[in-house]
Amino acid sequence: MRTVKVVAAGVAAALVGAVAGVLAGRRASNAALKAPPGRPLPTQPRLTVHGTGPGRITLTRDLASLHPGTYGLAGNGTHAVVGPVLESAAHSADTVVRRLERVTHGSLRSGDKVWLTPNVHVGDPGAALGLDHADVDVPGELGRLPAWFVPGERDTWVILVHGLGTTRELPLNVMEFLHHRRLPQLALAYRGDLGAPPSPDGLSHLGTTEWRDLDAAIRYALRYGARRVVLHGWSTGATMALRAAAHSPVREHVAGLVLDSPVLSWEGTLRSLAAARHMPGPMLPLAVRAAQGRTGPHADVLAEAADPQRLTVPTLIIHGPDDAVASFDLSRRLADSRPDRIALHTVPNAPHGAMWNADPAEYEERLRRFLTPLM
Repeated sequence: MRTVKVVAAGVAAALVGAVAGVLAGRRASNAALKAPPGRPLPTQPRLTVHGTGPGRITLTRDLASLHPGTYGLAGNGTHAVVGPVLESAAHSADTVVRRLERVTHGSLRSGDKVWLTPNVHVGDPGAALGLDHADVDVPGELGRLPAWFVPGERDTWVILVHGLGTTRELPLNVMEFLHHRRLPQLALAYRGDLGAPPSPDGLSHLGTTEWRDLDAAIRYALRYGARRVVLHGWSTGATMALRAAAHSPVREHVAGLVLDSPVLSWEGTLRSLAAARHMPGPMLPLAVRAAQGRTGPHADVLAEAADPQRLTVPTLIIHGPDDAVASFDLSRRLADSRPDRIALHTVPNAPHGAMWNADPAEYEERLRRFLTPLM
């Protein structure tokens, strides 16, 4: 009888451990599957404001606050723009001083918690950049998808798609550059975004189902005068671009792809985000299995989308080795496998989705070279 009780206790303990593991995996998988647009990813640390002065702001010293370039600085009800680190400014050992370009809205006070974001601009193309634009609705399979249309004289359109942790304000970073090249632009909000229909299960699928909204945007562009489109995607938006280029029924009109920080491994990105939430390494497979159980397996889908033999159009990948969310090594391997189709521009010291922010001038020069033959 005692043996039976011991065995039963062991089984019960195992069941409790399994249930706890599944719940922990489910919570960790939320880092990717329920990442709200415009909120920081787990890889983006909260920083403390230690003080401000004319044209400068003092922040917690961290790898994030030391990134070169220009970034948005977001907090609860606050948005500002910060420029490079001011090396000569006086500071303590645990702080860093950056140039404060402007405060877009709200105010910055000592003790405020903020985070760096690639979103430098807020508002729409008119309010943020002074560009004429129209608010349009793209008919999608789940309902109307809000989009900004910035007109241009050419018949090659650029369709812009943001990714994890950002909103359609992210493409504002490159809109002025594209406008000067007279390229029409369509910046899309897709399922799960503010104003767009929710995903049927309320979860992000990291681009593997959302690409159908991008397909709808391509059809919209063709309906209103585009002869060709270039798909410019960040993060999971780059995943969407790859899927659309491979599977859209109108893919013959896709003239090129710009992939910024592309998510090429569903499991790898989910593991990275779960680890950033301090999930122990041995439990990371649980997060992957939990996510697969909630959304369906996506490994084969993403591997197929990133198959170099399926890439039939010129492709520019802009990525860097310091990306803690999407593997740079996978981007490099993809580029190495198709040098005839793919150009890789490597950006050091840039976080996920922030390749433009690290060096705007060089980013735009690479874009110019890539887009010129496709206009």
